[in-house]
Amino acid sequence: MGRGRAMTFEECLKKSRIKEFSQGKALVLKELKTAEQDLIDGKEGFKREKYKWTTIQSYYAMFHSARALLYNNNYREKSHHCLIVALRKLYVDSGKLSAYFIEALQKGKALREDADYYGDWSKVGSNEMLKLAEEFLDKAKELVHIEHE
Repeated sequence: MGRGRAMTFEECLKKSRIKEFSQGKALVLKELKTAEQDLIDGKEGFKREKYKWTTIQSYYAMFHSARALLYNNNYREKSHHCLIVALRKLYVDSGKLSAYFIEALQKGKALREDADYYGDWSKVGSNEMLKLAEEFLDKAKELVHIEHE
């Protein structure tokens, strides 16, 4: 949502951009595996100086990590924006996740869009994205593990 105010969690639910999803918990590990593979591919791309693809794949590693957290609460997203809103509501507001990770995801989303849509990327930005994606994935794994104990 580029214009106006951001939607709330309740508005995302009402507009079906976040939906209850009873199969969510069953898909958590699949999402984490997808995030791991995206991160591996991003690291390989960085070694080959493919910084655009590193930026994009790093964001998707974060996206799939975030989706795993959402699935862990039996919700699914229909919008990248509402995924961020839901993480804030379900994890940040309860103190389970630092706002740092939401900011990282938002930054990743912006950098991915710049790389994908505007041909704007850099070695420095893609390296930062790799680090953020790895931190995000590690935190998601920790949270999922904690909540399943």
